[in-house]
Amino acid sequence: MADAHPTSSFGKSPAAATRGAGGAARQAKSRPAGFWHRPELMNLVSDVLMLVASVALGYAAVKAVMRAPWFGLDQVVVTSPLSQVTPAQLEYAAASSLRGNFFTVDLDAARQAFEKLPWVRHAQLRRVWPATVEVSLEEHVAAAYWRGVDSSDVQLINTHGEVFDAASNATMPTFSGSPENARLMLERDRQFDAKLKPLGRRVDTLTLSNRMAWQLKLDNGLTVELGRDQQQAPIDARLDRFLAIYGQAENRLGTKILVADLRYPGGFAVKLEPTARSAEKTGKR
Repeated sequence: MADAHPTSSFGKSPAAATRGAGGAARQAKSRPAGFWHRPELMNLVSDVLMLVASVALGYAAVKAVMRAPWFGLDQVVVTSPLSQVTPAQLEYAAASSLRGNFFTVDLDAARQAFEKLPWVRHAQLRRVWPATVEVSLEEHVAAAYWRGVDSSDVQLINTHGEVFDAASNATMPTFSGSPENARLMLERDRQFDAKLKPLGRRVDTLTLSNRMAWQLKLDNGLTVELGRDQQQAPIDARLDRFLAIYGQAENRLGTKILVADLRYPGGFAVKLEPTARSAEKTGKR
């Protein structure tokens, strides 16, 4: 009788192992793998959407609060002393430009509105909590009247050599020239006045032609033709030479000098006021 070969109850045959692997593979293939079946990805997207919604709601809330009527502007305070700008001009500029509330008012547009006022050179504006706008203005300081060479319009020139539009009745010299030469003319006027001060005279009218020829008219009516600056005979040297003998020359001539032509390198020519005797002779002729 042949011995029987017992089989172990703990082992599996190769066919059974194959059937088990195939079943597991089919089960894995049948499991859903889309977005809606991935909880970790869904949670991430949900968190991002919540964050975006919170930011949008916060922004909308801030904008709503900023536009609320209880943040309106109550007052405009001018912090700089003013001598030319009038209260009416300030009120007009403020009323026409300060729109909105404390948060929404356009300070740059308001600054431009204030700088359009005739005597305002620069303007600075800032918010002061809770309902105030502070305005600081720099006014023009007029140094002379300005008349263009080819224009009859009268403007003003400030101490920085800038031409601006405004009205004044102050006693100042009148400059006539091209706007690009305004600063040069202001500098030269100061130099000429310094030379004239010992004689008790000052410049009344200063003219600079397009050819850069200078002419002075003093406060006593004397016209001085300086012409163009020359390397061999600078304007300053020719003017100094004339001023050194101007008073003595009038005394010796016994009459007033109306025009002094200093355009000559080695001297000058003068035009005299007619004396009573010469006028009488002229009348007889």
